Amino acid sequence: MTDRAISPPFSPHRPASGRGRGARSNVSGRYEKESRETVDDGWHDTPPDRPKTIVQMEPARRIITYNDSPYVGFDRSINPYRGCEHGCIYCFARPSHAYMGLSPGIDFESRLFAKPEAATLLKKELSSKRYQIRPIAIGTNTDPYQPTERRLLIMREVLKVLSSYNHPVSILTKSDLILRDLDILGPMAKKGLVRAMLSITTQDARLARTMEPRCPRPDKRFAALEGLAQAGIPTGVMHGPLIPGLSDHELEALMEKARDKGATFAAYTLIRLPIEVADLFQEWLKAYTPHRYDRVIGHIKSMNGGRLYDVNWSRGDGPKNPVALLVAQRFAAAYRRLGFQNFPPLRTDLFCPPKPPRAQADLFA
Repeated sequence: MTDRAISPPFSPHRPASGRGRGARSNVSGRYEKESRETVDDGWHDTPPDRPKTIVQMEPARRIITYNDSPYVGFDRSINPYRGCEHGCIYCFARPSHAYMGLSPGIDFESRLFAKPEAATLLKKELSSKRYQIRPIAIGTNTDPYQPTERRLLIMREVLKVLSSYNHPVSILTKSDLILRDLDILGPMAKKGLVRAMLSITTQDARLARTMEPRCPRPDKRFAALEGLAQAGIPTGVMHGPLIPGLSDHELEALMEKARDKGATFAAYTLIRLPIEVADLFQEWLKAYTPHRYDRVIGHIKSMNGGRLYDVNWSRGDGPKNPVALLVAQRFAAAYRRLGFQNFPPLRTDLFCPPKPPRAQADLFA
C-alpha cells in the first residue's frame, strides 16, 4: 500500500515525520530495552521522507474480544485491524502498538496489522455450543473503515457473516466508507440487528485536518450520517472526544446539525490521555495552537484530579469537577431540546448460529 498525495496541513508547523500524519514523533514503545527518538538538529536541507503505510497480515487465532469493564456498554467486540491510518492524535488505542514492539506515534498510523481470516474465525466462534448471543461492538478500538479497508474488505466480510446468522452489531466509525455496505446494513436494520454511530470531533475542517489527518472531512461524515438514516439504519452521532478549551464550544451546534441530518441518538466522550498518548497530544498541541496549550491542559488535569489521566476521575460515576459537570449539563439540555432518544435494543432472538463443522463426513449424505 502506498502513501497518498495530500496537501499540507493547516498548521504552519510541519511534523518532523512528514505531512499527513497526526503524531509528530515516533518514540520507542515502553517495553523496548532501547529508547530511540528522532531529533531535528537543524542540518536537514529538505524535510524527512514521509513514512509509507505498511499493512502486515496477522494470523489471529480468535476474532471476538471479551471484556468486563464497567466503563463500556458492551462485553464483546471485533477489531479487524491493529493500528489506524486515520492518525487521530488523541486516539486512546495508540499504546496498544507497544505490545507489537512498535511506537504509539508514527508507527501506530503507518504500520498496520490486518486480520484477513476474521470472517472465517467469526463463523467458527459463533458456531460454538458455548457461545451466548449478545450484540457485538465494532469500531470501539481502531476504525474498521480506515483507508486500507477499501482494498482488503475485511469489515465487509465480517458483516456478511453477522447478517447471515442474524447476529446484532453496533458500529462506530469516522469514515463515510460505511456507506459502501448499505446493501448489507439496510436489510439488517429492518430486522433490528444493527445501529451505527458517526464520530465527529469538530466541524472545523482546518482543525480536523491536523488533529485527524487521514479521516474523511467533517462534511463527508455528516453526509454519511444522512445516508445511513435515509437507508433506515438507526444512526447516532458521537462527539468524541470532546476537548475542553479546544472543541467543547461546538457541542450544541454539532448535535443540532447531526439531528438535522437524521441522527436520532447522540453521545459524547471527554478526551482521555493514557500513558504515551499524553506526550503525543501535548507535543501536537504545542505545535498546532501553543496559545491554547495551558488552558486545554489545565482543563484536562482538573477533570483528572490534577493528573493528565486518572480513570477513577475521568470515567467514574458522574463528573467530578466544574468543567465536566457543565459539559454534562449542556449535553443533557441539548439532548432534550433537540428530541434525541435512546436507541431501541438490538434483537437477539433471531440469531441462528452456524452448524459446527463435522469431524467426519456423513455416510448417508
